[in-house]
Amino acid sequence: MNSARISELLKTRPKTSLYWGMYLALAEEGKKPDLGVAVAKKLAKRAVDRNRLKRMIRQLVWTAQATTLNRDVVVKLKKPIGRETRGRLRKKEKDLLRQQMTELI
Repeated sequence: MNSARISELLKTRPKTSLYWGMYLALAEEGKKPDLGVAVAKKLAKRAVDRNRLKRMIRQLVWTAQATTLNRDVVVKLKKPIGRETRGRLRKKEKDLLRQQMTELI
């Protein structure tokens, strides 16, 4: 997804949950839907956690795009993770993030 398309999507009103903001727009005619993921270093300090979150989002959104969701999507993390676990993403919190992302889709 190119930066102009991402900027265009970020100007729309997002579907939100506690942790995520999800920006949607119809896919361009004749093209398959695209995905953009933003997990800021300021919100998820460890690269391992950022990559794990991005992988999770990709898997969930690609599955939805293959079946029901025929839209371009940009997903953005809104809130810092790991506040109780000194900046580390643990299973309990990861499951909560996955559940919220699934509800948005």
